[in-house]
Amino acid sequence: MYRSGNPALSDSTFEKSAYKEANWWDEDSNLMSIEGVSEKTGILLLITATTAIATAMRMPEAGALILLGVIGGFIIAMIVIFSGSMNPMLICTYAAFEGLALGGITWIFEVYLEMPGIGILAALLTFLILGVMIAIYRAGLIQWDRNTAIAVTSALGAIVLIYLISIIGGFLGFEIPYIHGSGPIGIAFSLFVVGIGALCLVADFDFIEKGVERGAPKQLEWRAAFGLMVTLIWLYLEILKLLAKIAARTRR
Repeated sequence: MYRSGNPALSDSTFEKSAYKEANWWDEDSNLMSIEGVSEKTGILLLITATTAIATAMRMPEAGALILLGVIGGFIIAMIVIFSGSMNPMLICTYAAFEGLALGGITWIFEVYLEMPGIGILAALLTFLILGVMIAIYRAGLIQWDRNTAIAVTSALGAIVLIYLISIIGGFLGFEIPYIHGSGPIGIAFSLFVVGIGALCLVADFDFIEKGVERGAPKQLEWRAAFGLMVTLIWLYLEILKLLAKIAARTRR
């Protein structure tokens, strides 16, 4: 099995040896299925969308919820990733926190930055990319092998490094030129990041399918859905930024 670029789905996620104290992994357990992962991903998406809409409707008074969502979502994600938790309540709470953050961030783009409708368009494009990548993966047009995994992981690492330098630069008074602007380089960078995000979805599909093939128990469906949500939320945010850059450029 090749490593997914998603930190929520490590090489040991579907290894029985990683759950030595688990009494639910046995020959009589209900097995993990693609349908089960899809259902649980749908539940998480519904929770995220509901809390996002509720937050957006209460802005700007609920501005503090953005920070709560970012911090809370990050803390719970770290707990799930490093503890290997499959607790549905914990994972659903992560989805709710992310909804708080996404609702507030989307409101900022739509109202404060005067880009009405950008949130709905970003969501539609996210689901469109999800559907297209599922079709491409099912058709066998992309083979997730070691070379592809190395290329995508390396690109993902470079993106994370650029963002970290950008965040540090924000505190120190410098910025990485062009990539955050609405010029051709900034738009090209965002397109590149969205493309890598789409390939990360393929990695997640392959990883989940391998878990099904290896007879992983049904309890791991929640963990698989969590991993897929991490990628989808990141992809939505990157599409949101890409659309904002395009909109800003067309206003010139």
